[in-house]
Amino acid sequence: MFDIGFWEIVVISVLGLLVLGPERLPVAIRTVSTWVKTIKGAANSVKDELSHELKIQEMHDNLKKAEQQGLNNISPELQDSIDSLRDAAASVTRPYADVDASAAAAKSTVEQAPKVAEQVIEQDKK
Repeated sequence: MFDIGFWEIVVISVLGLLVLGPERLPVAIRTVSTWVKTIKGAANSVKDELSHELKIQEMHDNLKKAEQQGLNNISPELQDSIDSLRDAAASVTRPYADVDASAAAAKSTVEQAPKVAEQVIEQDKK
C-alpha cells in the first residue's frame, strides 16, 4: 500500500525509540495501529455504502426505462431489476403490515405472478 521496505521500517523504529523512549513506544504503536484499523473500517463502510447506493440507482434507472417502454418488450436485465424491486418492496411492507394485510398482499402478488409470467412469455414469442 505505501511501498515501505524493511530498511524504512528499521529507520522509523529507531527514530521512534529515540524520540519516545522504550516506555512510551509500545503504547504509541498500539495507538497508531488502532487508528489504522479504525480508518480502514470506515473506508470499507463507505465503500460498501456507495456500492449499495449504486446498485439502487441502477435499479431505479432500469425501472424508469421499463416504465417508458410500458413494461412491454423489455430486456431480461430490466425484467430482473423489476422482479428484484418487487421482491424488495414486498419484503419491506411485510413486517410493518398487519397479518391480514400481509396475507392479502401476498395473495394478490401470487395471483399476479402467473399473469405477468404469461405476458413475458407472450412477448418473448413475438
